[in-house]
Amino acid sequence: MRFNDAVVGTAFLLIAGAMIAMTFTFPPFPGQKYGPSLFPRIIGGGIILFSLLLMLREWRAGGRPLLVLDGWARSPRRLASFALMLAAMLFYLVASEPLGFIPTAFLIQLVLFLWFGVRPVIALIVAVVMTIAVQYFFGNLMRVPLPRGILDSVL
Repeated sequence: MRFNDAVVGTAFLLIAGAMIAMTFTFPPFPGQKYGPSLFPRIIGGGIILFSLLLMLREWRAGGRPLLVLDGWARSPRRLASFALMLAAMLFYLVASEPLGFIPTAFLIQLVLFLWFGVRPVIALIVAVVMTIAVQYFFGNLMRVPLPRGILDSVL
């Protein structure tokens, strides 16, 4: 499946515009000329620039369809795999706060490993190890506040 570059450029242009618009709500740092909004605005400006270049290149090529389906997009199993990846992201967004990062990440990995044909024992071991590794790296080393959910009293 391949989207026309003008479609992709337009999508990224809208996303970057929304990202820059959200930075106007960021509070400034007292006594500094720049604050937490500077870096997202620079990144957003770069995304807008390259989105416009991508769209311009596609318009010059002209006449291409907006969407071209490759062979994999006609396979029900592969479409289900694609849908499962989207469902995993949606599940994380919905379930991570009430369940917590650790159970949510573990469940997502286990389901995906099993769906993609990893043997159950290996899938279980890798899901446990990777969940612990990601929790340690982001939660302890990087100090990212991951949701604790049902494990709040334990962690």
